[in-house]
Amino acid sequence: MTNTETVQFIYERFAQSDAAAILGTFADNIEFRLAEGHPYQPSGDPWFGREAIITHFFKRGNGEWQDWKMNVHDIISSDDALLVEGRYTGLYIPTGKAMDVQVCHVWRFTDGKVSSFHQYLDSAKLQDAMRAG
Repeated sequence: MTNTETVQFIYERFAQSDAAAILGTFADNIEFRLAEGHPYQPSGDPWFGREAIITHFFKRGNGEWQDWKMNVHDIISSDDALLVEGRYTGLYIPTGKAMDVQVCHVWRFTDGKVSSFHQYLDSAKLQDAMRAG
């Protein structure tokens, strides 16, 4: 797969909650960084490695979202990196609130595997969807 095809595959697997398929595209010591202010990691500090991502991201988010989707608007690529602009949409089940959040992802690749993922998003809109009341 090309880097673009890999990222499109990852977005499709996220929408299907297929963590195993996603993890298979990641390098062993991937750096995975959510946006500062993201409720799953407010500090924006990265997690390293698949086990950390399973523990802190996939286990926490499993079952919390309905109809989650990354709507890709543009992909800018280089030899070893992709920048993806788009929007997240979906429903946060615990609050019943829908989200429509602007997002940008930076994907880096080493030897055909994702070695780094950095997310930038409108964390206030995400927090609003995830906040009860």
